[in-house]
Amino acid sequence: MKPTLFIMAAGIGSRYGGLKQLDKIGPSGETIMDYSVFDAMRAGFGKVVFVIRKNIENEFKSFLQNRYADKIKVEYVFQELDKIPVGFKVPEQREKPWGTAHAVMMGAELINEPFAVINADDFYGADAFKIMARFLSENKNDHDYCMVGYELKKTLSEHGHVARGVCEVSEEGNLIGIVERLKIGYDNSRIVFETDANKKVQLTGKEIVSMNIWGFKPSFYKYAEKEFISFLSENITTPKSEFLIPTVINKLVKQKKINLNVLRTSSTWFGVTYKEDRPVVVQKLQDLVDNGEYPLSLWNE
Repeated sequence: MKPTLFIMAAGIGSRYGGLKQLDKIGPSGETIMDYSVFDAMRAGFGKVVFVIRKNIENEFKSFLQNRYADKIKVEYVFQELDKIPVGFKVPEQREKPWGTAHAVMMGAELINEPFAVINADDFYGADAFKIMARFLSENKNDHDYCMVGYELKKTLSEHGHVARGVCEVSEEGNLIGIVERLKIGYDNSRIVFETDANKKVQLTGKEIVSMNIWGFKPSFYKYAEKEFISFLSENITTPKSEFLIPTVINKLVKQKKINLNVLRTSSTWFGVTYKEDRPVVVQKLQDLVDNGEYPLSLWNE
């Protein structure tokens, strides 16, 4: 059974200033997620599931209507505030979606096979999809998950701070835990993050970080459903609280319910967190095309 690619595309992109999932950023009008779908197809994925929000459905589907139609199976699910367990009520002050782990939960009715989870607006590289597809296709244990890890210094923006999940990895290559570091950026030649007390702490740049490219088995859904109930019980009245993938994974790893293999990749990650990142990404994609790693036009060779 071929693995499925689950693409989280429900975000609004407030820092970017628009719906960056659909920004035509490649040399022939490709979006960043076009490159992910292209790489996934080459790696052996058999289906793509997009999670979006109802308020962008028409724009999103219109854009993708014929893009992958004859190339790979495409399905859609929706992440909405009211998709919560019976017994809970959405607070009036809640505006944001419930977070990345909640987004993945929306695929439960469509996905019964191993699957990879990615962000729509991040470029992960061909090798990342190859090693992910290999793991998901060859590993048959329903409780063995994986993620692709990148060096921190290769994931920063020159135009503002970023948040990253810094990973502690065992000698065997398994995840021990993830610590969310906020406001990571450059301080002259140093890479630092700011603590809650506004203290700057230096990092080496070689730390392995999660960029939200995960490999899950169907067992994830039963675990996530249980953890989401616990999350809502404790956080439903906090308007900006989010049910995040790293939080769920941390708990499952520490409880020894799953094993998560950290896959090292030769690929380079880049993304468009800020509008100012766009020209840099445009040039990087053009360089990859010039080097022969991608065709000039992904879908019209």
